[in-house]
Amino acid sequence: MASIPHPRGTRVPSLLSRGVRQIILWLYRLKGWKLDGNLPGIPKYVIAGAPHSSNWDFVFFVGATAEQGVQPNFMGKNTLFRWPMARFMLDMGGIPVDRSKSANYVAQVAAEFAARDTLALVIAAEGTRSSKGEWRSGFYHIAMASGVPIVPSWVCNRRKILGFGPPIMPTGDYAADLSQIAAFMRSRLPDYDRYKVLEAQAAALVEARDA
Repeated sequence: MASIPHPRGTRVPSLLSRGVRQIILWLYRLKGWKLDGNLPGIPKYVIAGAPHSSNWDFVFFVGATAEQGVQPNFMGKNTLFRWPMARFMLDMGGIPVDRSKSANYVAQVAAEFAARDTLALVIAAEGTRSSKGEWRSGFYHIAMASGVPIVPSWVCNRRKILGFGPPIMPTGDYAADLSQIAAFMRSRLPDYDRYKVLEAQAAALVEARDA
């Protein structure tokens, strides 16, 4: 799979960002992480990953995607993209987003998808590490607005496995689509409590939709 080109054109990424990526890949391999499944050979998609239980999550996602020849992107507060961190954040795949109440962050990210030839956006679907397993819908609205599929990604920290599922094109029926995602996650880790919570959340949405 071809690597994603630098989003800002032909500029060579900074020495710092290249060094950090090499360290991340080294740590990923040192820890003995394994991959289950492959990223799709398509140019644009949203990677919806869970659980989000550690600050190390992004490190392992960067390592796993690097193994696939893909440079992942992530959303960050626009205030983080100021000097002296702006170039580093962009080179690491950051997309500055204004999260103020007056700004539509979904439209901002959809515009980035429209402007780029390739974009693999990683989103922690649970939102915060304090989640019990429910997913927030931001990842879904971004995929819908951008017209791109969702790639579910599961993690087993105990066995050090990170897996990618088949791409799912959002239909606009959030309850049905979340049920499909939940079924995939449960198929990979049937006894994992957070994925049980996700399945229950999807079932409740289907019930509310059909009431």
